[in-house]
Amino acid sequence: MLNHVMVGTNDLERAKRFYDAVLGTLGAGEPFRDTTQGGRTRLFYSHNGSSFAITEPINGEDATCANGGTIGFKCDSAEQVQKFHDTAVAHGGTSIEDPPGPREGSLGKMVLAYVRDPDGHKLCAIYRPR
Repeated sequence: MLNHVMVGTNDLERAKRFYDAVLGTLGAGEPFRDTTQGGRTRLFYSHNGSSFAITEPINGEDATCANGGTIGFKCDSAEQVQKFHDTAVAHGGTSIEDPPGPREGSLGKMVLAYVRDPDGHKLCAIYRPR
């Protein structure tokens, strides 16, 4: 259903360092760099048919976070969830909500970790055991 998710940043190089490390835990490589006609730079990370992008806002205004928004990244194991979390924190992210670990609710069993990136975007690492 989704082609890509894009978030804004006020410091592209800081965001790149953060996402290079964090998305690297999921197997994503170097991003594709694109510059708009207006001179704004965007970075596109691709992995397993999905894309995640960071951008300098095209309208030239400050980037802000979506209130209530969360971007979830699918993980292959509980260990990968923990590595995603720990890498995010080590690269300027902030651990939020409950500590990383198992949860059980109406959606079944899963392992979750929540962090905010250096610009404040809320990220979730999620593993759903089969």
